[in-house]
Amino acid sequence: MTAPGAPAAAMQEATFFTVTYVEVVPPSAASAAALLRQYRDASRSQEGALRFEVMRRVDRPNQFTVLAAWTDPGAFEAHLGTDHARQLSEGLATMLAAPNDTRRHHGLSVGLARAGGRASLAVVTHVDVVPAHKDNGAVALGQLAEESRRHAGNLRFEVWQQIDRPNHFTVVETWSGRQRFDAHMMAAETRAFRTRLAQMTGALYDERLYRTLPQ
Repeated sequence: MTAPGAPAAAMQEATFFTVTYVEVVPPSAASAAALLRQYRDASRSQEGALRFEVMRRVDRPNQFTVLAAWTDPGAFEAHLGTDHARQLSEGLATMLAAPNDTRRHHGLSVGLARAGGRASLAVVTHVDVVPAHKDNGAVALGQLAEESRRHAGNLRFEVWQQIDRPNHFTVVETWSGRQRFDAHMMAAETRAFRTRLAQMTGALYDERLYRTLPQ
């Protein structure tokens, strides 16, 4: 099975990926979730949108992440002018704790994503290496993706490279459950990657745990 909102071949066609971080004040978390759900449903039917997901952070439920895959940058630019994008912006205006943060990427290591159940766990990580290690960081992350896809319970493991800052990356993972993710974190190759990355990193390894916003 593929991830919600994506045909089986979608990720082979995508050339452009976006991640948007949304943080609202805690009392508005439920209202923001409702707005984001409507926005997600409308966006999935848009031409050029191959995958569109909204995640809610496990430990901070007032923080959300919107993940999307597009046929090309033009599809995303067209999306920004849609009524549903405008309605979301207007609806969130009084709720935001900080401005939304959208990062644009191309795919560095992308595979098919399988849908998970209620217990599945999504992980979105921002990885920042110093510019001199951009290429080494890309190689290390690509290797991690290949190894991690073979781990039990992995439903998706992708690495996206930021277009305007190519020493910045976003890692997107989905696991069938928390125990599978924890086992992955303890695996020898994962720990070796973290040791290798420590020699190149320009910031903390910003790993965040999410659940997919229900239908």
